[in-house]
Amino acid sequence: MSGRTVTIPDDRAFASFKAEGLCEEGWSMNHNKGGITVWTQGLEEGKSIHKIKCRMVCKDVSAETMYDVLHDIEYRRKWDTNVIETFDIGKLTVNADVGYYSWKCPSPLRNRDVITLRSWLPMGKDYIIMNYSVKHGKYPPKKDMVRAVSIQTGYLIQSQGPTNNCTLTYMAQVDPRGSLPKWVVNKSSHFFAPHAMKKINKACLKYSEWKQRHNPGFKPWLYPEQTTLPSIPISELSIQHAESLENIDESSLAETQESEDSD
Repeated sequence: MSGRTVTIPDDRAFASFKAEGLCEEGWSMNHNKGGITVWTQGLEEGKSIHKIKCRMVCKDVSAETMYDVLHDIEYRRKWDTNVIETFDIGKLTVNADVGYYSWKCPSPLRNRDVITLRSWLPMGKDYIIMNYSVKHGKYPPKKDMVRAVSIQTGYLIQSQGPTNNCTLTYMAQVDPRGSLPKWVVNKSSHFFAPHAMKKINKACLKYSEWKQRHNPGFKPWLYPEQTTLPSIPISELSIQHAESLENIDESSLAETQESEDSD
C-alpha cells in the first residue's frame, strides 16, 4: 500500500493481490522440492526491499482449516516457534484489524517487529489474508528490536475441488530495515521459507484436535460479533514509511551455528 493515507483494502485490492499471487511472470524460481516452490524478485539498485513468494500443496488440509490456523492468534503462539510476541491492538471493521508481531531472526541478526493493518476476505471457496505496515502512537519502535516494514504481505488459500486439499501461496514484500548478509537472503528461499511453510502445514494437521480443547466455538474471523477487540478509529493510524525508521547494516555478520540449527 503505497498511498499517503491509511485505507482499508477494497475488493480491487484483494483481486490485485490474488492476481499477483498466481502470476509467475517477473519472478525467478529459487526452490522447487517436496511440493513447495519458492520464487524471488531481484533487489532494486539501492533498495533493501525483499520480495518472495512461496506456494505449497497441502494434502489432508482443507482451505477452511488453513484459514482458521492463519487467523487463530492463540494457536499461533503454540506452533510458531519464531514468534516472540503477538497481539491484536484493535478492530477497524468486521474484516480488518491492527496488530503487533515480533519474531526471532537468525543469529546474530537483531530481532524484528511490525505493526500491521490486516484484512481478510473469503472469495468463493478461496480466502485471502493480507497486511501492510502502519504506525500507531501507543506502539513506537522498541530499543531492542528493529522495526521492519511490510509493504504488502499475505496469504492466498485455494480450495482444491472436492478433495480435502488446498494450495497455500504466501507472498511478502518487506523492507527489513537493514542491509542483510547474502547468506540470509540466500537461505530465505532455500531454507527459511520452505521450513516455515512445512511448519504451517504441520500445524494445520493438529489444529482440529487442539481447537476442540481451546474455546472451540470462538472464531471471530468468521463470526465478527464474537470479537472482544476495542474499535479504533482509522485516524489513529498513519502509513509507516521506511525512511523514518532506523536502518542498520548487518551485511558483514557471519552465520553462526545457532542460526544453522534454528527451528
